[in-house]
Amino acid sequence: MTIESDLSYPAHWEADVVLRDGGTARIRPITTDDAGRLVSFYEQVSDESKYYRFFAPYPRLSDRDVRRFTHHDHVDRVGLAATIGGEFIATVRYDRIGPDGRPASTPADEAEVAFLVQDAHQGRGVASALLEHIGAVARERGIRRFVAEVLPANTKMIKVFTDAGYQQKRSFEDGSVHLTLDLEPTAESLAVQRAREQRAEARSVQRLLAPGSVAVIGVSRSGAGVGAAALRNLRDTGFHGHLYAINEATDADLLDGVRAYRSVADIGAPVDLALIAVPARRVPDAVAACGEHGVQGLVVLSAGYAESGPAGQERQRDLLRQVRSYGMRLIGPNAFGVINTAPDVELNASLAPSPATERGPIGLFTQSGAIGIALLSGLLRRGAGLSSFVSAGNRADVSGNDILQHWYEDEATEVALMYLETLGNPRKFTRLARRTAAVKPVVVARGGRHTPAGHVVPGTRLPDATVSALLGQAGVIRVDTVTELVDVGLLLAGQPLPAGPRVAILGNSESLGVLTYDACLTEGLRPLAPLDLTTAASPEDFRVALAEALASPDNDAVVVTAIPWVRERELADDLAGALREAVAERPGKPVAVVHVELGALADALSATRRPQAPAAPAPAPQAPAPRAPVAANGAVGEDAPARGAAAGHGRIPAYPAAERAVKAIAEAVRYAQWRRANADSGQVPEFEDIDEAGAAAQLAELLAGAAHDTVLTLTEADARALLARYGILVPTTLPAPSADAAARAAGILGYPVALKTTAPHLRHRADLGGVRLDLTTEAELRRVYRELTELLGKPQELLPVVQAMVPRGVDTVVRSVIDPAAGAVLSFGLAGVPSELLGDTAHRLVPATDRDIAGLIRSIRAAPLLFGWRGSDPVDTPALEELLLRVSRLVDDHPEVIGVSLEPVVVATEGLSVLSATIRVARPPARTDLGPRTLPSY
Repeated sequence: MTIESDLSYPAHWEADVVLRDGGTARIRPITTDDAGRLVSFYEQVSDESKYYRFFAPYPRLSDRDVRRFTHHDHVDRVGLAATIGGEFIATVRYDRIGPDGRPASTPADEAEVAFLVQDAHQGRGVASALLEHIGAVARERGIRRFVAEVLPANTKMIKVFTDAGYQQKRSFEDGSVHLTLDLEPTAESLAVQRAREQRAEARSVQRLLAPGSVAVIGVSRSGAGVGAAALRNLRDTGFHGHLYAINEATDADLLDGVRAYRSVADIGAPVDLALIAVPARRVPDAVAACGEHGVQGLVVLSAGYAESGPAGQERQRDLLRQVRSYGMRLIGPNAFGVINTAPDVELNASLAPSPATERGPIGLFTQSGAIGIALLSGLLRRGAGLSSFVSAGNRADVSGNDILQHWYEDEATEVALMYLETLGNPRKFTRLARRTAAVKPVVVARGGRHTPAGHVVPGTRLPDATVSALLGQAGVIRVDTVTELVDVGLLLAGQPLPAGPRVAILGNSESLGVLTYDACLTEGLRPLAPLDLTTAASPEDFRVALAEALASPDNDAVVVTAIPWVRERELADDLAGALREAVAERPGKPVAVVHVELGALADALSATRRPQAPAAPAPAPQAPAPRAPVAANGAVGEDAPARGAAAGHGRIPAYPAAERAVKAIAEAVRYAQWRRANADSGQVPEFEDIDEAGAAAQLAELLAGAAHDTVLTLTEADARALLARYGILVPTTLPAPSADAAARAAGILGYPVALKTTAPHLRHRADLGGVRLDLTTEAELRRVYRELTELLGKPQELLPVVQAMVPRGVDTVVRSVIDPAAGAVLSFGLAGVPSELLGDTAHRLVPATDRDIAGLIRSIRAAPLLFGWRGSDPVDTPALEELLLRVSRLVDDHPEVIGVSLEPVVVATEGLSVLSATIRVARPPARTDLGPRTLPSY
């Protein structure tokens, strides 16, 4: 049956997508206003493509065709178009059909689908993107299968269908290939979709970071201002491509020695990237000129957007819509710029003075320009090198997710550092971060706990502790400050990962060694007794001691502590050379240096050109071996393959405080442990007794007629029935509005029983006396009932119930909630004080694997109570893990389930009992992370 809302324009089907080559297109429903666009589009399609579409010569569309292809009911007949610059580049449509192949309406669940892509845009992945979106639309409208007739010579279109990952059937009938696609998403179709997403988004970032030509729009003739500064940085860095300066009033051929034009349109050559540095009111004209010229991407340095208030937010939305309408991508507005140190590019399209940094293994992303300046300065001062740098400003389009997609496949980036103020899409971020962290470290500092002014990207409503837990699940190294971001990044970029938590400490100060020892214990490391070399120790003494520590099998990392000598500068150079020599001999373990008021040592260790020993008898320091990295399989130290040297590789990081050095090592230890543990990421188990179809039917019946914004709390009976379909049994609870009713309930259930109040203000509050257990006789039950009503209130206020007793154990709580951005989050803790007062709760994203769940129950601080603390019997943790996996499956299979609370879950030595369940349901959102690829819109 069609309802009125189905007949209205489905705006939620509109989406911006990134294509295979990194450009963008807009997908939207075709409307009656598109007749002219459709005719123009068809005229630009080749005769061969028209033949493939209609199986016969079809030079032009008749008026009847145009009407048919532009008039849709958005239910049984749907048409979508991919557009760039407002013009069609491809179309797709489906028509619902019945078993006889003729037009039909619901409940028919099959549709015929057909595509047409303009020849100039074939090979860009347009048809694949359209198939994802038309498939999602069809599922929303109750269609389960697509059928298509394709000529055998149309191999490109056949490949679009066969590569989609859906279950399909293929046959040859009457001279054409007959294809049937089951539209239910599969693991393969999801993998295909995400692989295409990764390649497209990585390519879009690569086009921004490695342009063949750059135009700077807004270069003043006086040489002052942002545009002129950006132009000088590009020029002075030695950018390898073509460089153009744009000033609408210039008459000169050159500005700052760069070829000058009044407009991008005057450049008689392609422009890949444009930097826009004009006032906000003039940016739309500049964007239009770039779009008409075919520019691929923009970096908007101009301010005056969302950071300036509501009017600026609307201006930013208009900017994003305009940029995407031309198929371009945008960094900014209010951006600081981008840097790419690749030797064949050498791009400094930023406001960072040139030279900005050396080439090295660190990728850096920031949302804040000011923080970006500070981080660049700190990394450069301490000798680190960058592969790339992106400061996204207001992050209207290109975000940290896009940069992660690029870094994942960028061999030059071996450590990813990110300063984030918001996580606009935590679910996607953690998914991408987990994949990236499996092959290279991802370190994140979050600068805000709430969405700050200047960012229209919606923040998550999840508590910060929950976000940290989810980042930890993804293998992200979460730090609290930008100082820690640099500290940890330096260690990971210059040293191998530790094989374990054992730390050797050596140096020329006993007191500094003890401070380092204490810091190791605080971070959960296992320090060895510090080796005191005494204040008389020479650089050679340090070299010998470090070499012995690195050769010892008793430690996994070494911290060297040093205090000043009288001749600091000379001995600092000698000591730096001695430490490098020892590390070069034994490169398999990480080494960090703690120096107190010994800045010369830090300078010597970070120097690009390593100083030679001043005395002739002393050997020159050997060049350090390349850092022994972690292999993709988790191998560390000497077992990992070596890499080529670059700025940062093999350098020994130096820290002015023991706590900072130890913190960096501790984060490296925890990350290495995560890498080893996640070499096998686990699996989502299949349970044969799950009735997924029955649960779907029950939810559909419960939500029938409910408004889209209605949230329903299921009755106890409905909740029990839904959980039972997933193998989760909740004991029967009988109401007891009177003492006689309580006695009858106990007679039905059998003694012993429990008498509990269920009023909201007393629920789960055994400390208030609202729960009485082990009642073995009717007389005892009546006495307790009387005490409860006299103490706490009338029965109609207390809502008492009777429940059969279950085996005693540890009371726990299992919950799942839906965050608009993060999706379903599964939570676990011990019931009562640990979770409610102390916040001792752990979290994982759904769907959770068996490995995720095993880590979940062991990650709370009170976990020892589950494993036999102080001689108590350990509880049945396998049964608890199975329960959590079943809850994860329930909320993952059915997005209608927006909230689950099982409290308490009593875990005994054998088995467990779910004593109470609350479930909230609502109509699912139109789009989820499992839906078709789409860029965010704000």
